[in-house]
Amino acid sequence: MRIANEILMHFRSQKKLCAEISINETIDVDRDGNPLTYTDILCSEENVSEEISRKLQTDNLMKLVENLLTERERQITIMRYGLKGIPQKTQREIASMLKISRSYVSRIEKSALSKLRDALNS
Repeated sequence: MRIANEILMHFRSQKKLCAEISINETIDVDRDGNPLTYTDILCSEENVSEEISRKLQTDNLMKLVENLLTERERQITIMRYGLKGIPQKTQREIASMLKISRSYVSRIEKSALSKLRDALNS
């Protein structure tokens, strides 16, 4: 009798779980054959507003980079931080490309960041 009750309880508990799904459950496959889960398609208003805010800040910062910095500061900032689709580079790599010292790259970068910080804070 005890074993029958345990089996019955097991089936009842499994029945309750049948309606539950995981947000990591695969619901479809994309065109490359990668699994698509509920996590991939779920979105909240907070995420959307944060994404829009981040996009606006990025656009504003890029305008400042283009309009506020000297050509050399702009060039180093773009390479250093991987802007405009350019891969991020180290100060040493930039120094080698521009045939200047790494410390000079550092000073130019610091000056550019200071200008950008001041403009964003005003």
